[in-house]
Amino acid sequence: MSTAAASPLLSTRAKVGLSLGALGVVFGDIGTSPLYTMRECLHHLENVQMDRAEGVIGILSLMFWAVIFSVNFKYIAFVTKADNRGEGGIFALLALSSTHSNPDAEAKPAAKRRGVGFATILVLFGAALLYGDGVITPAISVLSAAEGLKEINPVFSRFVVPIAVTILAVLFYIQKHGTRAMGRIFGPVMLVWFVTLGLLGLLHIGDAPEVFRALNPLPGINLLLNHPAHAAAVLGSVVLTITGAEALYADMGHFGRSSIVRAWHLIVCPGLMLNYFGQGAYAISHPESSTNIFFALAPEGALRLGLVVLSILAAIIASQALITGTFSLTRQPIQLGYFPRLKILHTNADQEGQIYLPLINFLLAVGAIAVVIHFGSSSALAAAYGIAVTGTMAVTSFALFNVMRSRWRWQWWQAGALCGVFMVFDLIFFGANLHKFYDGGWLPIVIALALVAIMHAWKSGRNEIQEKVYGAAIAELELSSIAKSKNIVRVPGSAVFMVATPKGTPLALLHHLKANKCLQKTTVLLTILTEEVPSVPDEDRLALEHMGEGVWRAVGRYGYMESPDVARLLERIRCQGVALNLGSTTFYFNREMIITGGNARMFEWQKRLYAFLSRNASPVKDYYHLMPTQIIEIGLPVQL
Repeated sequence: MSTAAASPLLSTRAKVGLSLGALGVVFGDIGTSPLYTMRECLHHLENVQMDRAEGVIGILSLMFWAVIFSVNFKYIAFVTKADNRGEGGIFALLALSSTHSNPDAEAKPAAKRRGVGFATILVLFGAALLYGDGVITPAISVLSAAEGLKEINPVFSRFVVPIAVTILAVLFYIQKHGTRAMGRIFGPVMLVWFVTLGLLGLLHIGDAPEVFRALNPLPGINLLLNHPAHAAAVLGSVVLTITGAEALYADMGHFGRSSIVRAWHLIVCPGLMLNYFGQGAYAISHPESSTNIFFALAPEGALRLGLVVLSILAAIIASQALITGTFSLTRQPIQLGYFPRLKILHTNADQEGQIYLPLINFLLAVGAIAVVIHFGSSSALAAAYGIAVTGTMAVTSFALFNVMRSRWRWQWWQAGALCGVFMVFDLIFFGANLHKFYDGGWLPIVIALALVAIMHAWKSGRNEIQEKVYGAAIAELELSSIAKSKNIVRVPGSAVFMVATPKGTPLALLHHLKANKCLQKTTVLLTILTEEVPSVPDEDRLALEHMGEGVWRAVGRYGYMESPDVARLLERIRCQGVALNLGSTTFYFNREMIITGGNARMFEWQKRLYAFLSRNASPVKDYYHLMPTQIIEIGLPVQL
């Protein structure tokens, strides 16, 4: 989390800057919803036998109150207050709600804590659904914006898909170069976007002032009750209004809650609501119009062309924000031990949070481009959109209940009553989107299930290995006695043994002594721990203990939003008087070779999956940013 975002004492200029930055990162997804939401809602209204004006007002009422309840009431009033030292996101809820992260909770025996419980699996599933969103959102946003070209000239229809594919290909290609320069214009462009949305809406509200009746929830309720056969289809499109609400919480650590709330209330919400009401008024006053209702708000000619260009820029920014958010989302389970190591590159030396994951970027690019080619239009894609969003919202409500009970100390009936209301709202929308499953809604579900299987197998496998390999059997050995043994020759130089736990004697060291009968005069046992907090204060980063005979034990602590930097950690150790020559130090690692067929409490397919993931995880030299010439890996067969 940035210092600026964390500090409660900010100048007015800093507050404006943070709120402007939030426009470009937090609100891109929900901000581009007007491109297609009203159009999809009106499409389903065509099948409802009722007065068009009443139908449009009913839809507007549902859209308005969906935003008020989900964004203003649920997320802003409650969810964003469940921060983990300023950071948000579904893994923040997981860390906050876990029993062993609660200092006041009764400690559980290690054996009972080894498994991955149902509550954890459910939260992991909610997080995994966001990857499906990461595939669909860039596709539908860019495709919707590119379709605006058809409103300029129908001849462009044949070029919409190639243009969308080209934009996405370029967008994903430039990720490896970072977004530092481009990120500076995100906020100003999105400010222009939201102001434009509001002005376009104001321009047409006068066409049918009766749209203000939608401020009353009754027209929306009556629409659903009087036409139950079409209620699911209507709600399945209305939910597109609130896609992106999860970003208000997920990106909170970058800008701070107050900046996000300020940007929402002053700019985003007014711009969105005015635009939706303007679209509604246009739909009532132009019932025979066949053009895309969003682009129809702008006068024909240069102004409409300008709106198309601006919408493409907004879609690119929304996609970029989601891509970088997915990178950050992936690093968190890696650090918390739920995901295999992946290659993580830092694209900005001044910003810890700006990272690039080549594999994730490639998979997102292939997925998004394939989705555009397969569906071909934003209308077809909208039919598959919504399951992942509403599923994640429901999981957030469940996790919030655990936080209210374990952290906020609410009574069960208080937390249950409020989260029950949230859950009913979420599940109604989730159920309304289930009919989209065969139209493509299966895609985010399949992605989520595959990721949950990977995370569960990896976490279970790591727990089993922790018990089998790094258990108490080697904890009783005295390192100082080993170092003083006459059978061991102390040689000049320094060595660092990477240790999984901050206790006991590492197997890599024992294998080294058995094979070579020598030990460097300076030996450091280094353990990297990930705390269930976003970041660890610099003063708590390193704990160093001298065990005698030139042997030291060091523990480096990082948060789940940070990437370990072993070189920097060793420099701090050297500065504390340990005779380390960083240029010639040798690093020793265990290289686990997984053999299935053991007695580990895992399904056989999980053992095979874990073995495959272990073989293909990113090498430690990449994860810890070490020179490969300084690394020695010692094979360690482990039977699960």
